[in-house]
Amino acid sequence: MKIPTGAVVDPATSLENETGTWRAQVPVYLHEKCTGCRLCEWYCPDNCVVGEGKHFEPDLRYCKGCGICAQVCPVKDIIMQAEAR
Repeated sequence: MKIPTGAVVDPATSLENETGTWRAQVPVYLHEKCTGCRLCEWYCPDNCVVGEGKHFEPDLRYCKGCGICAQVCPVKDIIMQAEAR
């Protein structure tokens, strides 16, 4: 089978695949020291950090629990906890 080059797929198909059940840990945003720098949002590989100002939360439908948000938070206002199932 020959695969054509330059194939185009429909946009935003990742929204159909909720991947949040893959995680073992969940980020907990403490909302105590947040400076609103948005690094958690910018570095999230799944684009699942939502919010504004100094109040952000992960969209747990898509969060895989990688912990990058907690690692890049300059004031350590995000912690990773084992998810209760």
